Amino acid sequence: MAGIIGYGAYIPRNRIKVEEIAKVWGADAPSYKKGLMLEEKSVPSPDQDTITMSVEAARSALKRAGIDPREIGAVYVGSESHPYAVKPSGTVLAEALGATPECHTADLEFACKAGSEGMFIALNLVRSGAVKYGLAVGADTSQGAPGDALEYSTAAGAAAFLFGKDDLVAEAVETYAFMTDTPDFWRREYMYYPRHGGRFTGDPAYFKHTTGAAVGIMAKAKLKPADFAYVVFHQPNGKFPLRAGEILGFARKQIEPGWLVNRLGNTYSGSSPLGLTATLDIAKPDDLVLMVSYGSGAGSDAFIWRVTGRIDKVRNLAPRTRDLLDGNKVYLDYGVYAKFRRKIRKAE
Repeated sequence: MAGIIGYGAYIPRNRIKVEEIAKVWGADAPSYKKGLMLEEKSVPSPDQDTITMSVEAARSALKRAGIDPREIGAVYVGSESHPYAVKPSGTVLAEALGATPECHTADLEFACKAGSEGMFIALNLVRSGAVKYGLAVGADTSQGAPGDALEYSTAAGAAAFLFGKDDLVAEAVETYAFMTDTPDFWRREYMYYPRHGGRFTGDPAYFKHTTGAAVGIMAKAKLKPADFAYVVFHQPNGKFPLRAGEILGFARKQIEPGWLVNRLGNTYSGSSPLGLTATLDIAKPDDLVLMVSYGSGAGSDAFIWRVTGRIDKVRNLAPRTRDLLDGNKVYLDYGVYAKFRRKIRKAE
């Protein structure tokens, strides 16, 4: 038996509202708010990046796990926005936590499912006995071209999970993966902003893989939607996860605890992992939680978690995700946001 022994989240304080972005580009803000169910998004400060957010989230996971970081045998950081093209984020994170030098480390990329990719690997390394504890982080400072639809949703945040075999807060009941070559979203080398296939990113990309993974893992575990207390999907916008839940037969009340995108935005590799942290913050012992990620290119990882009685002892040892989402926010105008995100580049 293996699973999550500690978890943590980090969300920057800065926000920008949909109306502020739309005002600059002459766009229709109500269409984004109603059509995609977006209100605002988080924005990293100039001194925040994937590594700094990963450190904050992982420290919260360590507080909840209560373990010696020197016993962490593997550290994986999944992201679309690693600060360096050639230099790992994972070594900086492992060093900051005190997990080095006897620690296997890797940076992962798979669009928005790079975080769950790390979770899959770290969990199964623990299951196999190759390492005592494994750490996986999904973190991003997402990019969207000025005026593009992505600019309204691309946000920043991080979620971290420590895996082990003892003192679990959530047991891993089952895992599943569903992949195809579906080119709905991409960025070639030297491109500053990604490109996407518009409506193609929904059907057949997002919905085919998300529902395929969910159906596959429920069949494998011999479970149905009514057996779960909560379900967490990847959240590229507000509408997609709700529609996926409807297609699969989940009630909205099962989705909403982990549904953060309307006030957070799409945190890419941190999206479904952050939804899972928010869900664990309120889940009760013996609750079953289904998590399904999605990464363009394309694929989904699915996990079934059974919450344990230890959750009540650890959830208040670190900040809760909803408190990070709603507390102490600082709203930016578009000029400051553009400066923070380096959308205005000076001539060399």
